[in-house]
Parts: sequence; structure tokens; C-alpha cells
Amino acid sequence: MNKNYYAILMAGGVGSRFWPVSTTEFPKQFHDMLGTGETLIQKTFTRLSQIIPKENILILTNEDYNNIVLEQLPMVKQEQIILEPVMRNTAPCILYASLKIKKQNPDAIMVVAPSDHWIEDEVQFCSNLQHAFDFCERDENLMTLGILPTFANTGYGYIEFDKLDSRPVKKVKQFREKPDYATARKFIQSRNFLWNAGIFVWSAKTVLKAYEEFQPVMFAHFMNGYEALNTPKEAAFIKDNYPLAQNISVDYAILEKAQNVYVLPATFDWNDLGTWGSLYDKLPKDEQENAVVNATVYLENATNNIIRTEGKKLVVIDGLTDYIIVDKDDVLLIYPKNKEQDIKQIVSKLK
Repeated sequence: MNKNYYAILMAGGVGSRFWPVSTTEFPKQFHDMLGTGETLIQKTFTRLSQIIPKENILILTNEDYNNIVLEQLPMVKQEQIILEPVMRNTAPCILYASLKIKKQNPDAIMVVAPSDHWIEDEVQFCSNLQHAFDFCERDENLMTLGILPTFANTGYGYIEFDKLDSRPVKKVKQFREKPDYATARKFIQSRNFLWNAGIFVWSAKTVLKAYEEFQPVMFAHFMNGYEALNTPKEAAFIKDNYPLAQNISVDYAILEKAQNVYVLPATFDWNDLGTWGSLYDKLPKDEQENAVVNATVYLENATNNIIRTEGKKLVVIDGLTDYIIVDKDDVLLIYPKNKEQDIKQIVSKLK
């Protein structure tokens, strides 16, 4: 394996739309959401380790989840876990991790990947990732892997690429925010839009050069502690200075400003597993299109539901269609699938 290949595995999110299974104390990336026997972060780590040395895979997470990461990924050493004292979106944490990698290996090429997405064709994923690594190794490029849209999804951001670019890797024209349905349909019909999966590839040198140019204040802020990185002094510097960093995404911070941004249309199946509905899409169904995880069911006049319990609990349902039914500990959720985006607001109100 190429010792210059690195990964930043993003594992700090809360996944509140998957409540009550995903909680602040134990988010969805640490759950076996699909009943496969592996948690989402375990699946992602295994997939990345097919092309990246295991010791070069860094886990970026909140300090509250340090022990969970060590428990679920026993092959990972403590120094591979990058801990955020507070949540500050993706730009500060990627900068922090990139500086650590650059100090360790100035020739590093890295992928930034979410820990809670579902990718089925891992052979194609590795092939696409290798293509991206090669592209970023040759030139100073910032890259993302885009997903060919299958329907007018209003829950994803989109990447618009140059229609006239016939190369496998396309020049990005612009990033688009989550659209309304009519706009999403126009994107699909244009045939030069991809879903933004939040998977990025670049060299340490190139991405840090972009931060220095487009986010000089943030770059200088973290460079003040460069000498402390990868030493015992790092924790104290991060504890005092990380909370002062601007709360901004890497898309806004550098990708929407840079001119050397490219996208590779991915050839693997992908699902961001962002909601119960997206999980339902990936699960096997019975004859009435019900998806069942960890439950024993008796169903009458029940169709298109997702049912999940702990410990094979018996669930009896009559007369429900298109519902989310989730039982966990002292919480029972029975909620329409078409209102699943509201679960995040429900959780906030309950808090």
C-alpha cells in the first residue's frame, strides 16, 4: 500500500433525524443501522483500509466519543483519533487534521470521508478513489466524488460541472444548495448535476494552500499551534483555541472560492443514510414492502413501513401505511415517513 495515502474519517455528527436510535450520547455512526453485524463506522474503516494503510486512517470526532471509537475500532491507536472539544462544522476540523497529516508526511494525499454513509460496490469505490488520488498527485487539484442523481432529491446539495467537459474528471462550475423540488427536477434534466456526497480528495499541500489563500484568519489561527501538533502540547492548544475557530463548512470556506476544483462522477451505489426513509430504501422488504430490523412482526393491512426494535421484540400492527415505527429503551416513535425531516425539530423541542 502507498504510505502517502491518508484518510480523514469524519465521525463527529449526531444524526438527530435517526432519533430515538441515534442520540447525542451514541450517534448513528456507532450503530449497526442495517442489521449487518457491523456498525457504520466499522464498515467505512474496513472499506478505506482496502486502499489506505490502517495506521494512516485518522478518525475525526468529538472528544465525547473517544472511548466508543477505541471500542469499535480496536486496531486504531489513540494518536489516530483527532478530538474536537466543540462542534465547529467541517472547515476547522479538516484544516486541523490536514495540518497534522502535513507535519507527519508532507507528500500526503488524503480522502475526507463521512463515517455514516452506505456504499455497496466497494470495488468500484476503491477504483474511483484510486483515480482521484492519481489526479491529485499529478497536479494541484481539489477533488470531490459526485453521485449520479437517480431522482429529484431536495435533501442533498448539488455539484454543477461543465457540460462540454468530455473527460472522466469534470471541472466544477459551482456548488448548489439544497434545492426545492422544481429546481431539483431542472438539475436532473440538465444532466450536468451530481449529488454532493461530501467525499473530498486532495494533497495536504494543495488544501493547505487553499486555506491560506481563502481563509487566512483561520489558517493563521491554527498555524499558531503548528509546532505543538503531534506532540504532548497539542491537546492544550486545541482546547484553548479550537472553540475560537469560525463555524463554517469546507464547501463555503474554500471549495466555492477555488478555481481548481474537479468532480469525478462516482460509479458506486451510495446512500447517505440521513433519514429513516433513506435507510428504508436500502433494507430488504417483505411482500407488503415493509422493512424490518431486529423485530419479530405480525402485520395486517400494513404496507411501506420501517419497523425497528431492540432484542427481537414482537410488534403487532394493523392498518398503518408509510410509517416509521422505532422502539428503543423508554422511547417509542410512530411517525409518518413523509414528515421524517421534522424529527430533528421534534428532538430539539423535547430537549
